[in-house]
Amino acid sequence: MGAMQPAQIYTKKINFKLKSIEFGQNFSKTTTSPNILITFVDFNFGVTEKSSFQIKVPFQYATGNLGSTAGMGDISFSYTQNLKSSETYHINGTVGFKVPLGKGDNQDSDPVLTGGRSVDLPMYYQPNLGTFDFVAGASYLTQKWLFAAGIQIPLIQNNENDWRKTDFLPPLGNYPSPAYLDNYDPANNLERGIDVMVRAQRSWNFSRWDLYVGLLPIFRISKDEITDTETGERVKLDGTTGLALTALASTAYNFNTTSAIKFLGGFKLAERDVNPDGLTRESVFTLSYIKRF
Repeated sequence: MGAMQPAQIYTKKINFKLKSIEFGQNFSKTTTSPNILITFVDFNFGVTEKSSFQIKVPFQYATGNLGSTAGMGDISFSYTQNLKSSETYHINGTVGFKVPLGKGDNQDSDPVLTGGRSVDLPMYYQPNLGTFDFVAGASYLTQKWLFAAGIQIPLIQNNENDWRKTDFLPPLGNYPSPAYLDNYDPANNLERGIDVMVRAQRSWNFSRWDLYVGLLPIFRISKDEITDTETGERVKLDGTTGLALTALASTAYNFNTTSAIKFLGGFKLAERDVNPDGLTRESVFTLSYIKRF
C-alpha cells in the first residue's frame, strides 16, 4: 500500500495529484500444491499535490491437489501523505484498511476426494482472509534507496474456515496421501496475529528502464489463534510468530511519461514454522501495465 509498496520512482518534485491505473497479473507458487493466479486493478487518485488515495481490487483463482477456487479477493483502501521533502529525499506516510469480501470458507473441494460432500478447503485455496485489517506505515525515498516500515492489525476477525483433514480421509473421504494433508496447518475460525514489515530497496534509474532489488522481512509479533476441533476451545498456536523473509527484484520499462510495463519477482528466503493463514509462497511473479494521467 501507498508509501510501503515496492518499485517507487523518485522525483525531486513530488506530485501526488497525478492519477494512475495499473492492470496486473500475478502468479504464485505456494509451499504446498496450490498455484495461485491473481488479476488486479490498482487505482491511484491524487487529492492534492502532496496526498493521494489508493484502491486495489483483486480477483483470485487457485488450483491444487484438493480442488479449485475462484472469487474476488479482499479490497484495500489507503491514503498517503507527503510528510517532509527536500532536494534529496521524501518522507511519506500511509494509513489504510483491508476489507474482506468473504469469510475464508470456500468449499469448492474435489467431490471425488470427499465422497461427494462439500467441505471447507485450507486457507491456501481461499480468495479471502476474512479479517478487516488496519494498515499504517511510512517510507524514506531517495534516488537510490527506499526504506519503509509498516504494521497490519486485524481489527475484526470474521474467518469461518473449518478445514479438517479428516474430511479427506476414510471413512469420510479417500485422499490417497494422509501425510500430504499434514502440510496444511489447521485454521478453524482463524484469528490472525499482528504483522510488522520492513522494506529495503536499491534502485537504478535510466532514461527508459528502472531496476530494483530488495528485501522484505515481515515479522508476526503475536500468535495466531484457532478453535481446537477436538475440545472446542480457543488456542494460540506455537510457531506462528517470527520472520518471513522475501527477496525481490523488479524492472520497469517506460514507453513515455504516461505509460509503462513492470515485472516483479519475489523468492522465499525464510518462513515461519506454522502458517495457518496460507500466505506462504515459494515464489511470486507479477506483470503489470501502468497508465498515468
